[in-house]
Amino acid sequence: MGILDGLLGHGSDLSADEVDRQIAGVLAPGETVRVAFKVIRDLMVFTDRRLILVDRQGMTGRKVEYLTVPYRAITSFSVETAGSFDMDSELKIWISGRPEPIQRTLRRGADILGIQQAIAGSLK
Repeated sequence: MGILDGLLGHGSDLSADEVDRQIAGVLAPGETVRVAFKVIRDLMVFTDRRLILVDRQGMTGRKVEYLTVPYRAITSFSVETAGSFDMDSELKIWISGRPEPIQRTLRRGADILGIQQAIAGSLK
């Protein structure tokens, strides 16, 4: 699995097989996963075409929302790192056509640099 194995092992406990299982049927034919990060029980999946945010909802996590964001729609993003008293980091992604950013709270120890690199590397 190469790049996927190396990046998933940093700040995430997902295997490439688990990513494939969790987004089965979501990928278009020929679309490949570049990097995926687990954020509590949600996923941030960077493919060669788009960002897919997988939001597991409810007590059981059976209800799932898939938000697809084409890279061309991302206008900017920010990451706020955890401080001494603040245990969590925060990621904000601004999308054209949406007044409010998409926000995700990341737990301490999340691979913030990897997430920033994945977003920045995908923007053209």
